[in-house]
Amino acid sequence: MKKTISEKHRCAWSLGFDQYIEYHDTEWGMPVHNDQKHFEFLILEGAQAGLSWSTILKKREGYRKAFANFDPQKVSRFTEKKIGQLLLNPDIVRNQLKVRSAVNNAKCFLAVQKEWGSFDAYIWSFVNNKPIVNKWKTMKQIPPRSKVSDALSADLKKEDLSL
Repeated sequence: MKKTISEKHRCAWSLGFDQYIEYHDTEWGMPVHNDQKHFEFLILEGAQAGLSWSTILKKREGYRKAFANFDPQKVSRFTEKKIGQLLLNPDIVRNQLKVRSAVNNAKCFLAVQKEWGSFDAYIWSFVNNKPIVNKWKTMKQIPPRSKVSDALSADLKKEDLSL
């Protein structure tokens, strides 16, 4: 059967539930040039460590509310009292290290913005401002690391940034 123009080709991993499909169709693999969106993904990816992405997508709106609509200025000013409140919030992953990391990463994010003018300018500098387009045929082909990811990680460590 021939596909119609309106049918989307979706990766097998995205077919598990509606939030995966929405994420796949509107965000996954799409270039981002908005600092607030970059910060959102940093918080969400940090929360995801050791968990499934579906868990985080299900809690995304909870994160949006809990982390000031992903405003790094506001998150960087979270107090111990606010952190304590977040650790009681069932709408996010209540892990002390992950919550504290998000607050620290907000401070680091702002430092990168100050030095580079925007986080976007910094992050895109690692790929000469051009998206990398891979042609993987299976999930097994996708490496867990790349030269670019290693260079970015090394630079963040050099700058003592724990993003």
